Amino acid sequence: MTAPSTGSNTGPTTGQTTGSLDAAYPVPARSVAQMLVKRVDATPRREALRFPTDHGWESLTWEQVGAQAFDLAAGLLALGLGSEERVAIICATRYEWILADLAVMCSGGATTTVYPSTELDDVTFILSDSGSRVVFAENADQVARLRQIRPKIPDVDKVVVIDAAIDGGGVDVDDWVMSWRDLARRGADYLHEHPAAVDTVIAQIGPDQLATLIYTSGTTGRPKGVELTHSCWTYEGASVDAIEILNIDDVQFLWLPLAHSFGKVLLAAQLEIGFATAVDGRVDKIADALVEVRPTFMAGAPRIFEKVRARVIQAALGERGVKSAIAGWGFSVGQQVSRHQQAGSQPGGLLKFQHSVADALVFKKIRDRLGGRMRYLVSGSAALSSEVAEWFHASGLLILEGYGLTETSAGTCINRPHNWHFGTVGEPLPGMEIRVGADGEIQARGPGIMRGYHKMPEQTALVLDEEGWFSTGDVGDIDEGGRIRITDRKKDLVKTSGGKYIAPTVIEARLKALCPIVGNVVVHADGRHFASALVTLDPDTTEQWAEIEGIDLEYEALTQDDRVHAFVQLKVDDLNATLNRWETIKQFRILDRDFSVEAGELTPSQKVKRKVVEEMYAGVFDEIYAAAPR
Repeated sequence: MTAPSTGSNTGPTTGQTTGSLDAAYPVPARSVAQMLVKRVDATPRREALRFPTDHGWESLTWEQVGAQAFDLAAGLLALGLGSEERVAIICATRYEWILADLAVMCSGGATTTVYPSTELDDVTFILSDSGSRVVFAENADQVARLRQIRPKIPDVDKVVVIDAAIDGGGVDVDDWVMSWRDLARRGADYLHEHPAAVDTVIAQIGPDQLATLIYTSGTTGRPKGVELTHSCWTYEGASVDAIEILNIDDVQFLWLPLAHSFGKVLLAAQLEIGFATAVDGRVDKIADALVEVRPTFMAGAPRIFEKVRARVIQAALGERGVKSAIAGWGFSVGQQVSRHQQAGSQPGGLLKFQHSVADALVFKKIRDRLGGRMRYLVSGSAALSSEVAEWFHASGLLILEGYGLTETSAGTCINRPHNWHFGTVGEPLPGMEIRVGADGEIQARGPGIMRGYHKMPEQTALVLDEEGWFSTGDVGDIDEGGRIRITDRKKDLVKTSGGKYIAPTVIEARLKALCPIVGNVVVHADGRHFASALVTLDPDTTEQWAEIEGIDLEYEALTQDDRVHAFVQLKVDDLNATLNRWETIKQFRILDRDFSVEAGELTPSQKVKRKVVEEMYAGVFDEIYAAAPR
């Protein structure tokens, strides 16, 4: 579940292959729309979606979800939407996003996903390139942005405002802009006149019909539109069901951007299995929401898990006397137990007793912060540090790390509860096949692979061969348990002026795990005579650390404080002690703010845009090397 690639087919392989195209999994539905119909028929009165309101959390049953999706779908048909015609959604993660997407699926259209933070030039390109005819816009601000570019997006016939408060008020409704409620009312009227309209369309949707167009958030050039068919998502749902890590009684907390393929996989799994999902994309509300919702599983990018770990560690460091000693002892015991279990054994005797005490005094409190019922955490979108994974496991929380790309419908591999190993992304899902190219590049084949890049046959041919093998652009291998290990992005490997190769992402993840106040890291070494790094500090954990240390400074001042620099240097030294000489970070600079999506340094899924950062801070890197002797 990493970023989209621009790899190239390699031909010869190392002989390492795992997974099978013939692996058994339930026969998928013909379409996402049929998945919804089957789910509503099977469990009409079970909870489907839970969402926050001013009066607490409210819910919709599957029957209600189906009815609302059908009204909106009929509204799109009334607007004249045809088969595979695109409908864009520009909206943060909220339950209406899901209803809009299901409506598009049931109307025979295809969803074009757009992050709400996307720069206006890229919005213009995506809407124009996709030929989107309708746009679901979250609020008045998004409508205002669309009005700015209306002359440049002539294919857009209608803009539908999602905000529930908008029904002719708060935004100018005209021949181009209509409210969500008005679309639903128009759909209800259409169904009154044509009761079988949506059912007829659903019956005609085939597995190979375009369902979703997701534009990669590439760091250079224009994004590429990845065409994913209905069969991609129905396969994902069926294959996740087949590995039996989730069941209908689970409760998911969903905050991930739904414009990202990772979020879409979770929606497909929910339709297939039928569990309830609490939806709230407000990242700053996650901690409170987990306590209120008490979910049994949650998926996220590694940054979320790094933040949770860092805050707990800082809180433990802030304790004094007995509490501090108990926390330190508890984590020591938990780590010993985790390593027993990683080796395939269970602790006994004194260690088992100590662990039960540590669990009651230390670890239960951590689990309670996540709602107290969490069975699994799922990590994807970027590499998860083994140190972070082990820390959670020591606390009684297993993180199942997975892997895939937008081009592979995100869900390609995942660790299983019975066959996991930190540092790997697990086995392929049933029906997927993985092999390693001669140059170490991971290649994938199976039902989740994209149809191609939108209107880009030459680019498609570079990564997808005639036998269906997709070149991921990731480098890795396959371990003895059939699990995939990703070592780096093929294009991210850098070579020093001394001819030594360095994998920056591995080093970056290790430093973030070692230093709880570090927010993001970019290791730089390409063509240079040593490795250096830009470091940002996490505002919350840095201020927490400063309070413990008795340093009374605001965040920006802390980033330039000698005591903070000395603490980070200590952790860099610890990291360097584990690296080859040519990999060690000789110098680093701490920036006065963390990276952000708004500044263009992070993707919406919280991955650092390495090339963007290196270009933005080229002067800082040049100063580092200009002052260093060769």
